[in-house]
Amino acid sequence: MTDSTAAEENWLLDEDEDEAPAASPAAPDQRLWRVLIVDDDVDVHAVTRLALRNVSFKGRELELFSAHSGREAFDILRDTPDIALVLLDVVMETDDAGLLLARRIREELHNAIVRVVLRTGQPGQAPEQRVIIEYDINDYKAKTELTTQKLFTTVISALRAYESLNMLERSRVGLGKILAGATNLYQIHSLREFASGVLNQVSAILDVGADGVLCLMQGDTGPATVVAATGGYAALAEHELMPTSHPLWPTIAKAFAEKKSQFEHPANVLFIHTQENREVAISVTPPWPLAQIQRDLLEVFCQRIAAAFDNLYMFGQLRKAQEATVVALADLAEFRDRGTGGHVRRVQALSTAIANAMAERGVYPEQLTPQLLDMIGLASILHDVGKVATPDHILLKPGIHTPEERVQMQSHAQVGQTILERAANMVDGVSYLTYGAEIAGAHHEHFDGNGYPNGLKGQEIPLSARIVAIVDVFDSLLHERPYKEPWPYPEVMTYIQARGGAQFDPEVVRSLMDVVARDPTLGQKPAPGEH
Repeated sequence: MTDSTAAEENWLLDEDEDEAPAASPAAPDQRLWRVLIVDDDVDVHAVTRLALRNVSFKGRELELFSAHSGREAFDILRDTPDIALVLLDVVMETDDAGLLLARRIREELHNAIVRVVLRTGQPGQAPEQRVIIEYDINDYKAKTELTTQKLFTTVISALRAYESLNMLERSRVGLGKILAGATNLYQIHSLREFASGVLNQVSAILDVGADGVLCLMQGDTGPATVVAATGGYAALAEHELMPTSHPLWPTIAKAFAEKKSQFEHPANVLFIHTQENREVAISVTPPWPLAQIQRDLLEVFCQRIAAAFDNLYMFGQLRKAQEATVVALADLAEFRDRGTGGHVRRVQALSTAIANAMAERGVYPEQLTPQLLDMIGLASILHDVGKVATPDHILLKPGIHTPEERVQMQSHAQVGQTILERAANMVDGVSYLTYGAEIAGAHHEHFDGNGYPNGLKGQEIPLSARIVAIVDVFDSLLHERPYKEPWPYPEVMTYIQARGGAQFDPEVVRSLMDVVARDPTLGQKPAPGEH
């Protein structure tokens, strides 16, 4: 046996076994460091495992994987997440199998984080300077120089570098989720939808299916209101107030009292204070204690969405102001027409119900936009706003109108459209006024083209107007008017069905039938506030 051969065979002899570190118990809720040994010599695998048997870093032991060829190693790396270190031989199934694998790791798997330490028993086969320059590897060791102590140093250095890079990558991904999540949250209008979105984003940042409960406390005092809850805490969403007997309550109360986040595993409470003096507590219970980087990311997220809570509140106030304005306009038109008391409120409710029923059936998917579904109810209130221009002697006439009076009466459609279009042009984008103008101008058009004011036909009539057209007639027939007595409910339904395809869009007729089938009293009971 030559000296060099003996040196290669003894490349992992303990240099100073007394100084080998004692094994540290791994925390039960932390993952092991994953290390892949790639070598075609089974003895190398055995002796490497022996040398690393007691190695731990930051309380986490090693989990060793073995591959005996470059191809096998590639498959393991592709299918196994979180491998921190590859101890890689050069010469295996081919003279450059290890070098080829190093390149495939970076270029095909796009894994820039895993640390690659090249170990070779034949340095001349892969000269160090050329390999370091041409390949993205992190260390180069000849097997003859790797004693147990030096292998330990190499492994710990690689794990420390991997941890740093992994934290940077998690931070980058987490910040990306924060930016994307916060942007999406600004598009949510409902406070409960917004709160649910917040919990989903927190779970995404933590990369776990975390349970959560979000509580909103108005001002400096008062009870904690449950706004949204997920997972195992979903039942809390049924409570208006957070039960003080709940195990999470002490930590939530502490967050509110100290006005700062609390990290007391398993309860973690994120505290948010907005400029509008609203205090929010988000409680999450991941399966393991949050790492510092996760805490930092969550704090950044909380700062980001604090403004979103305020914007949501201001948006809600603006929306209420818009709704109040629309209702005032409708009340103004309805005030003179005393026989239509409650009509516009019933039209609002039924128009919304029909639009949603059509969406459930998948009817007119391109026309039933989210904006239309959201706004048609309120916009429908404005369908008769043009009646403000109709003289009292015509509007309130109990008998049949003369041809001249009928022309003047019918002009309310064009008047309403003109008024609302002028107002809609003062607002960017689509608004209640946009749909209100469509509805006011076209809700007396007929599907067969025999309506007024423009004789529109079929799809030429805006969908919003086709919906309100049938609702307006349905409700008018059911209730008393100056010129008529209320019709019996069966006669109204017969009339509506008979007019499908002529006066009304058949798809809207079908949806009306579906809606009233679910609630046969719909349209017959008073609208809210009607006496």
